[in-house]
Amino acid sequence: MATSSSETQPSFPNGTPYLLPATAAQGLANYPHARVLPGSPRVIYVSGTSSRRGDGTYAGCVTDAATGTHALDVRAQTAAVLQNIGAILRGATGGALGLEAVVDATVFLTDIAADYAGMNEEWNKVWPDKAAAPSRTCVQVAALPSPKLNVEIKCMALWP
Repeated sequence: MATSSSETQPSFPNGTPYLLPATAAQGLANYPHARVLPGSPRVIYVSGTSSRRGDGTYAGCVTDAATGTHALDVRAQTAAVLQNIGAILRGATGGALGLEAVVDATVFLTDIAADYAGMNEEWNKVWPDKAAAPSRTCVQVAALPSPKLNVEIKCMALWP
């Protein structure tokens, strides 16, 4: 059963929810960080994940205090997103799995022309072997939930 660091989550008809501890970044609405489906192998659906930290700041975002504008670094954000997904998978599986279990991912970018290459650089650091990498779709979106974000990733993993 998937657990948070402090409690066991109940099972529901749509699987067992996994919620990160309260010190980690929380969803902006009511949804778990991941949902683990029973069976063999178990399937883990990871909700869209960003570079937001538990303290409410964002990796890869520098805000100009004078103008309120944000400078976004897609490489830093992508690296943080992948680290956050790894933490969710480790938590949902009691440390049994990490990013190596991801079988499919959807990447959302706010500016695909400007950010696709940088996102790919970070992606390829995690999966340097094309044959071992998950399948992937990358799309441009008009916006993400915060102007401090330029990348979000949702994925699915298998837990044998």
